[in-house]
Amino acid sequence: MTSRPHHRPMQRDGSYFDEIVGGVDPALLTEAGDRAAELLVRGARESGDDAVAERLLRLADTEGIESIAEVWSGSPADSLAGCLWRLYLLRSWVYADSAGVAREFEAGRARAQVARVVAGVADPPGVDELRTMVDEVLRGIAAGDFADVLFRAAAFARVVATGRAALAEPSEQQVQRMLVLAEQLEAAGHVELVRGLA
Repeated sequence: MTSRPHHRPMQRDGSYFDEIVGGVDPALLTEAGDRAAELLVRGARESGDDAVAERLLRLADTEGIESIAEVWSGSPADSLAGCLWRLYLLRSWVYADSAGVAREFEAGRARAQVARVVAGVADPPGVDELRTMVDEVLRGIAAGDFADVLFRAAAFARVVATGRAALAEPSEQQVQRMLVLAEQLEAAGHVELVRGLA
């Protein structure tokens, strides 16, 4: 045991905390993200305007996926913001690696027949067909039932995960990551379905 005397903690006044430079309050960021997601999904559907659906589709292109990520990436998977983040991430990935996605989808479609049908990708699933499908899914945010949008995206991710598991190159972690995405989107679709019935 030491004989060092106990020191009282240093008292800080309000000016000390004013000098600390910090980021945006996470609670405010989450609230803003949730509100923006609500307006995008509910507002776009109520507008009935095809131009709104096209702007919604191109949101990540015009604003940047990084900007969207800053607001939505930390949101729970079953929240509207979390769903939108996953949908835009999926679209960005399809556009960034269309050939790789087509190869993985092709490898999985025979093993995941039901999911392939739900995803709605044209046969054969080439680069252009995958881009068209993912764009149709996002247009569905404004034009269709949001639960259906989530189920289609989940089915697509499930086929890709199945394809990844069948190929030699992807790691187990890459397969798992896509499977988790599929499960999150599917679970969110069920939550949205219940919301719609309430």
